[in-house]
Amino acid sequence: MLKKIDHVVLTTAQPEACAAFYQKLGFHFVDRGDRYEFMAGDFKLNVHFAGRELEPKAAHVQTGSADLCFEVDSLTAWCQQLAAAGIALERGPVTRHGVWGEMRSVYVRDPDGNLLEFCAY
Repeated sequence: MLKKIDHVVLTTAQPEACAAFYQKLGFHFVDRGDRYEFMAGDFKLNVHFAGRELEPKAAHVQTGSADLCFEVDSLTAWCQQLAAAGIALERGPVTRHGVWGEMRSVYVRDPDGNLLEFCAY
């Protein structure tokens, strides 16, 4: 039986900018030397460095190809946190549909161009 996603792997061409960005979002940062780990809630993002990805890896690794959605407690409070961190919204708030039904979402991009959606039900 499937339970949940444990982690997702992203690849960055800009390790320092990536680390700074995800820390601004509130992720706990761990530098493992050969990769970064960003933890929040009960999941983490592993970040590999372009050209030095860990094996095994995706068949067609490229930066900026991820499209991820994270649930937050309050979209209003989250938008205030993004603004305070100097992170501009690309789109939203808009209505979308997630695992629990209708939700409100905003979108931003990380330094590699990955699309990050933040939603609240």
